[in-house]
Amino acid sequence: MKRLLLAIALSLTTTLAHGGQAAIEGVRSWAGPDHTRVVFDLSSPVEHRLFTLQEPARVVVDIRDAQLSDASTGALTEGGILNNVRSAPRNGDDLRVVFDLARKVDPKSFIVPPNEEYGHRLVVDLEKPRDKSQPVKTAPDKAGELVIAIDAGHGGEDPGAIGPRGTHEKDIVLEVARKLEGIIDKRDDMRALLIRDGDYYLGLHERRRKAHQAGADMFVSLHADAFRDNQVRGSSVFVLSADGASSEMAQILAENENASDRIAGVSLADREKDVRSVLVDLSRRATIESSAGLARSVLGELGDTGRVHSENVERAGFAVLKSLDMPSVLVELAFISNPVEERRLRTDDYQWQLARAIRRGVADFAKDRMSTLKIASGQAHREYTVERGDTLSGIARRHRVSVARLREINELQGSTIRVGRTLRIP
Repeated sequence: MKRLLLAIALSLTTTLAHGGQAAIEGVRSWAGPDHTRVVFDLSSPVEHRLFTLQEPARVVVDIRDAQLSDASTGALTEGGILNNVRSAPRNGDDLRVVFDLARKVDPKSFIVPPNEEYGHRLVVDLEKPRDKSQPVKTAPDKAGELVIAIDAGHGGEDPGAIGPRGTHEKDIVLEVARKLEGIIDKRDDMRALLIRDGDYYLGLHERRRKAHQAGADMFVSLHADAFRDNQVRGSSVFVLSADGASSEMAQILAENENASDRIAGVSLADREKDVRSVLVDLSRRATIESSAGLARSVLGELGDTGRVHSENVERAGFAVLKSLDMPSVLVELAFISNPVEERRLRTDDYQWQLARAIRRGVADFAKDRMSTLKIASGQAHREYTVERGDTLSGIARRHRVSVARLREINELQGSTIRVGRTLRIP
């Protein structure tokens, strides 16, 4: 792909755009498993036309009144479906760009206005055509195995929040997601599904679709957001709210995360009708409340690992959690805008701590759900097996019982508990 980039630079680079022409100042790409995104950085907005050609498969983009500048073209991602990129002047002042492809694609293109990090952009998405006959939902590989969808927020063109030292949220959450995947897959009763496993963009709707298609039993979206006050710190766990945010900060964070699709030029307006009808259905099936149970379990474990911003589960209208019919939470690992937390988030050790805490929370919630079914069948108490890192106070808080009652029912003299011991939970 680096040779491809060099070919683009040599074949397209001419002189700086002149007169009223727009300058294409850079070319970047991100290759995902199902699509490749190519971004042209522009000096000003352009008009363009996109069409496809077959045998061999090609996508053609005609850009009106534009010319590539001799500025740096950045770096294109290796892999994906691009074999080559060619271009030539067309009709005097226009530019034609041809993508030679390894296979047929469904292409899309759109113009994105400037934001804090980038100027005008022309985005071309080369997506793998969907198999209309493929079932919407697939079963887990093993009977009784829980599928945990792990969604690393942002990616590709969307860096997410950026810390004082330039740390990108998208990179941190992907590292934690990969660590969480590894320790979940070590369990016999669970399997992890990474929604995003590389540095590429996925729309919020696509993230939800992938979880549904894989038959996920839980959905955990990972983020590390920023706030205007760089002293704000701590982890938070959120669930979907149909009735507004639980706090001003919850509202602000939801707006920040929901902006991901706007960065990519995707409008959510055409989906709002479906979202509203789905929310009614979610309420009927108590999905939001089961999400709150998962959130409480994860928040309790994060509280044992480090500082939490709020000891209560927060609620807000996070778009990535909408239309999911499974327990679904959004975890803000820490505030990347806080210099201290940014430094910690960059360390391998703290990333492992966060991943282990989330895994314990997910496992506790799964065990609680099984225990609830046993209680309904007449069993008097739930059971919990002590794991490394557990404390008696943490277990009591997660299960909403007092430490004294936990000691009494398990005949404990102090607060020391042995890893592997099974505790009865009243």
